[in-house]
Amino acid sequence: MGQLSSARDDVSGMEAAREKLDDAIAAYELGNETGDGDLLAESAELASSLEQDLSELELSSWFTDELDHGDAIVTITPGQGGLEAQDWCEMLFRMYQRYCDRRGWKVTVNDAVPGEAIGLDRATFTVSGKNAYGMLRAEQGVHRLVRISPTDAKKRRQTTFAGVEVLPVLPDDIEVEIDPNDLRVDVYHASGHGGQGVNTTDSAVRITHLPTGIVVTCQNERSQLQNKAFAMSVLRSRLYEMELARRAEELDELRGPKRDIGFGNQIRSYVLYPYQLVKDLRTGVETGNVESVLDDGDLDDFVVGYHRWVVGGEGDAS
Repeated sequence: MGQLSSARDDVSGMEAAREKLDDAIAAYELGNETGDGDLLAESAELASSLEQDLSELELSSWFTDELDHGDAIVTITPGQGGLEAQDWCEMLFRMYQRYCDRRGWKVTVNDAVPGEAIGLDRATFTVSGKNAYGMLRAEQGVHRLVRISPTDAKKRRQTTFAGVEVLPVLPDDIEVEIDPNDLRVDVYHASGHGGQGVNTTDSAVRITHLPTGIVVTCQNERSQLQNKAFAMSVLRSRLYEMELARRAEELDELRGPKRDIGFGNQIRSYVLYPYQLVKDLRTGVETGNVESVLDDGDLDDFVVGYHRWVVGGEGDAS
C-alpha cells in the first residue's frame, strides 16, 4: 500500500505539472495576442511554479533504493566542543524540525536527553513523509559550527561539532534476525520533561546488543513496552546498516582503494563569526543567509545539491 501510494503521488504530480504547462502556454499565447500584461505575468508565474514542480519530480526519480521513499530515523549527538556542542546539538534539532515542517513531514520525537547545563546530549526522532529517508541521507555526517561562544565571558570564537546519523525505517518485510540472548535490556527512570507517569516509573529502556556493542535508548513514551519497541526498531535499523556497510566494504576491496574526494570529517560548516556563511564542503553549495538555514530550516538547496552532486558523479562539484 505504501508503494502504491507513492506511485499514485508521482503520477498525480506529473499530471498536475502537465496541466500547469498547458495553462502557462495558453496564458502566454493569449497574452501575446491581446497584449494583456496580466496574462503574461500569470504565464511567468506558472512557469516559475512549474520549474519547482519539475525539480521535485526529478529529485524523486533519483531515489532508486526502495528504502529511499520511506521514513527516516535521525539521531543527533554532540561531538568536540564541550557543553557548547550540546547547544549545537539542540540548534540542529530545531533546524531539522523546521525543515520537516516546510516539507510537510511528520516528526515524532523518540528520545531527547537534556545536556548537563545547556542544549541536548542526544536527540532521536522519526520523520514520516514521502522520500524522507532519501532526502535526509544528505544530512548524514559531521556538522561544524563557528561562532562567538555565548557562555564565554571573554567572547572568544569557538568551533563545535555535532554528528547526524540518518537511518531508514525498515519495512516489515525486511528481516533482521536478533537473538534475544545477545541483548541486555536495562530499565531506568526517564529524565527531563514528560509528566509524572514518565518520571516516577522505570519506563526508559536501554538495549545493548552484546556482539556489536550497539546501545540504543528510548525514554519519551509513557510505557516501558512502547520505549522497548522503538528501541528495538532502531537496533534493527542499525544492524541492517552494518550489514550494508560490510557488503560495501567487500565491493570496495574488489574495486580497489577509494580516491580522495577532497573534504575532511565535516560535511558542512556553519559560520556565524567573523562572517556569516553556511557551506557544504562536498558540493560547494553555500549561502550567506545563515538565519534562513538555522532558524527557518531552509535546507532544500543543500539537500537537492547533494543528490544532484551524487547523480552527477562524486568529485565533479567544487
